[in-house]
Amino acid sequence: MSKNILMVVTTADKMNEDHKTGLWLSEFGEAYVEFARLGYSITVASPLGGQAPVDSRSLEGETPQDILDTAKHLENTVKLDDIKDHSQFDAIFLPGGHGTMFDLPDNSKLQEIIRELYEVDKVVAAVCHGPAGLVGVRLSDGTPLIAGKAVTAFTDEEERETTLDRFMPFLLETRMRELGADFVAAANWTDHLQVDGNLITGQNPQSTVSVAKEVVKKLS
Repeated sequence: MSKNILMVVTTADKMNEDHKTGLWLSEFGEAYVEFARLGYSITVASPLGGQAPVDSRSLEGETPQDILDTAKHLENTVKLDDIKDHSQFDAIFLPGGHGTMFDLPDNSKLQEIIRELYEVDKVVAAVCHGPAGLVGVRLSDGTPLIAGKAVTAFTDEEERETTLDRFMPFLLETRMRELGADFVAAANWTDHLQVDGNLITGQNPQSTVSVAKEVVKKLS
């Protein structure tokens, strides 16, 4: 039985008038390749639908061709609001990029999907800035999804090192701690993930493959 994965990407393309942003391609591409290799059915969705912007900084340096090739799956994403049947998905995966900090935290449809999947023991996974999509999620009893959970995400220290912290609406690690999460940080730019039941989070771009493999492990 093939598994069905929902990958939700940002459609925010700027931090302010002078600074462009978007999706961090490797965090989408590495996970996509991992899931596609196993024949999983993958739906790529976003808040606005249509073309998802890729942060140009994520294309600097050597990017493997198979990762570059996944960009074609970002050309016509499904609008989140158009997804009616959440039960079809076995897992949701949120890749990062600074864009997620602007359009995922307050997206009520995303919150609804994540809550529904989590409460029926489906897999919820996010990497780097992707966990920005988790901070607004409350369970049916009103408690924050991440309260009391061991999680990680792009750390405040990593954010300051990028010097982009001044453009962020909030710092992700700080927000997650404020919501009662048991936030676990590793050294900057090291491959690090946290697994708490069916909630899987990765710290940075270096952690994407580890998170994707953990999703596969949970689904097999």
